[in-house]
Amino acid sequence: MTTAPVPNRLSSLYQSSIGKKIITGISGLALVTFVIVHMVGNLLLLGSSDSYNQYGHHLEQLGPLLWLIEATLLGFVGLHILVGVQIFLGRLRARPQGYSTYLSAGEPSHQTLSSRTMIITGLGLGSFLVWHLLTFKFGIRYTVPGSEVRDLARLVIEKFQQPVYVFGYTGVMVILASHLRHGIWSALQSLGALDAKVRPVIYGASLLLAMGIALGFVVLPWGIYLGLVAN
Repeated sequence: MTTAPVPNRLSSLYQSSIGKKIITGISGLALVTFVIVHMVGNLLLLGSSDSYNQYGHHLEQLGPLLWLIEATLLGFVGLHILVGVQIFLGRLRARPQGYSTYLSAGEPSHQTLSSRTMIITGLGLGSFLVWHLLTFKFGIRYTVPGSEVRDLARLVIEKFQQPVYVFGYTGVMVILASHLRHGIWSALQSLGALDAKVRPVIYGASLLLAMGIALGFVVLPWGIYLGLVAN
């Protein structure tokens, strides 16, 4: 008995609807993990600018390893967006009347506004990522006086003292919460990690986690804007 070469099996998996869901599930959970780590790192600035800057400096000191991690994350982002768009277009072809006549499947359906706007919130978050990188990672490079350590805390505080950044960032976090609300639960379901008994529990837990992540991100900008965090 012969088996198909690995490249052919991977290609078949990618082209199938189940394979696409598995890919978006794995890449989505990987990105959720990064988002949580990034949120925790941001919260260091609530303690002190020094601890936040040292955290950023230690990351920079990773050198090529950091570049590899960043390239991997960008790969996950690109793959997640690409496959997500392909799934969306496939559903449009299967549903010629479009989503204007999208009807609920009824109980126990988990169709929500979050699930029906995944493509919109996903593309919105992708656009935000570009702006976020240009503003902070590739933004003005202040340094801590007397050292070569980047004073990223100063840049973050300067930006979030401006209303447009605070309110804009808050709006994006609402979008993130919406995307994660459905995305986390859907990813676990696509990977076969849920059965009928735990599905409702995980569905509720996904909502709580999504809200917790969004709140964890907006605490810092609002703390800065209200003068509770200073450089």
